[in-house]
Amino acid sequence: MRIIFFIVFFGIFFAINYYVFIRGLRALPAESNVRYAYSVVFWILALAFIGGRFLENHLPSPVSEALIWGGSFWIAAAIYFLMAVIGLDFLRLINHFFPFLPSAVTENYPRAKQFTFMVITGIVALVLISGHVNSLRPKITSLTLSVPKKTARLQKLNIVVVSDVHMGTIVGRSRLDRIVEKINRMDADLVLLPGDIVDEDIRPVIRQNLGESLRNIKSRLGVYAVTGNHEYLGGVEAACAYLKEHNVVLLRDEWLKIADSIYLVGREDRFINRLGNTRRKSLSELMACVDKTYPVILMDHQPFDLEEAAAQSVDLYISGHTHAGQLWPFNYIVRQIYEVP
Repeated sequence: MRIIFFIVFFGIFFAINYYVFIRGLRALPAESNVRYAYSVVFWILALAFIGGRFLENHLPSPVSEALIWGGSFWIAAAIYFLMAVIGLDFLRLINHFFPFLPSAVTENYPRAKQFTFMVITGIVALVLISGHVNSLRPKITSLTLSVPKKTARLQKLNIVVVSDVHMGTIVGRSRLDRIVEKINRMDADLVLLPGDIVDEDIRPVIRQNLGESLRNIKSRLGVYAVTGNHEYLGGVEAACAYLKEHNVVLLRDEWLKIADSIYLVGREDRFINRLGNTRRKSLSELMACVDKTYPVILMDHQPFDLEEAAAQSVDLYISGHTHAGQLWPFNYIVRQIYEVP
């Protein structure tokens, strides 16, 4: 199943890149060194992420790290370039049947294409830079919630939730340390990590000793996590073993009663049904022994089936996965796919 997933993913990836490449090539002057330079730079960037991951697995170095960084930016750039060329092709199609483009464009078509190429490239570059700067400043959202259920000891609980850290090559030691510092400043009773803690391969995490940063998280009642799809993509057992070694309690279709006051339920990520050797438990099966007269917190990486959770007397449903769309216009798309974008 994993092989089929990657074949489909890379098939789509190469198709997008080839389409963008051809449309960009046609915008440049024919029989010029510019086209040659464009071709070389384009395919270096397009293949950078794959090449970087391959080198990282076999010969990690600053080169592999640079390729992964460049390739990560390119994936976002390719999406925006794709939207741009589709939009331009749509305008060309309309103009073919209902001419509306001004003569300044139609009579100087080669120059118009070159100008458009430069403008789009500049806009995409600015969007990527601003997006990266924004990602370095994670926003903290504070919520005050009341649960009308009994507790034996706790009357209030300060919970800090940090999802989709994706620690590895991109989120390395310095960036992870800053995240941990933010967590510790919030004086948490409980820290919850609802999946995608590791960005696929565990080896960059081990090389940078990122687990020591996790050990530094301060929480009176502990640090708890569930698996996400990225743990499965990179090897879930190795990732979970590493997290457990560094004071993170994994709840894999399990529950715990914390401080004799609340139940914390953690679901295995639904990717287990695709890439695992078994299937995850149903929520009703998982909740069978939970005393629902107490507050119940459920962690499930992907936000689906909220009505089922409500029917099982879950009071607080915590998830991640969507990144709120991460890139425009995917913020609108995830609202249609997920119940909690």
